[in-house]
Amino acid sequence: MPTQARRPNAAANDLVPSKRPVHTVTAGELMTTPVVTVEPETSIAQVAKVLADKSISAVVVCKHDGTMVGMLSESDILHRFRESMRQKRDWWLGVFSEGENLSQEFLDYVRVDTRSASDLMVRHVVTATEDATLPEVAELICKHRFKRIPILRDGRVVGIVSRGDLIRALAGAPGMLI
Repeated sequence: MPTQARRPNAAANDLVPSKRPVHTVTAGELMTTPVVTVEPETSIAQVAKVLADKSISAVVVCKHDGTMVGMLSESDILHRFRESMRQKRDWWLGVFSEGENLSQEFLDYVRVDTRSASDLMVRHVVTATEDATLPEVAELICKHRFKRIPILRDGRVVGIVSRGDLIRALAGAPGMLI
């Protein structure tokens, strides 16, 4: 039973609960839907096009049946295009060619990115359910330094909550910050 506090000079029947019931915002209310997904076989070029066309920074990777198998972000893709990665590739080509000139056809083939979403995706994704509260989702995002958390129902992705979704919720109800 909740503890009750009495206001000064209050009548016996004029009790005020010490804690007021507060509506807790859930992930189901915060989440963005529908979620943009790709299949594991989707090429990196196609994933990049989806990200650009939808103006988003990540996609959820799902099997044909809708089961989530990973996530793929801009960062995951860009990681492979860093200068250090180019230098490693050039070094390996030098070792492979042993001073011989490699044909342009071979070099063009090596430069074509044949990887798919399943090759670059993060496989161990932290998720939440629709009934997770705003503080619980915020804790996951902050603790793991994520930008977004997929929301699952029965093992299937039904939404995604981003840092921006959390900030919008807090801006709309500043009392939640207390």
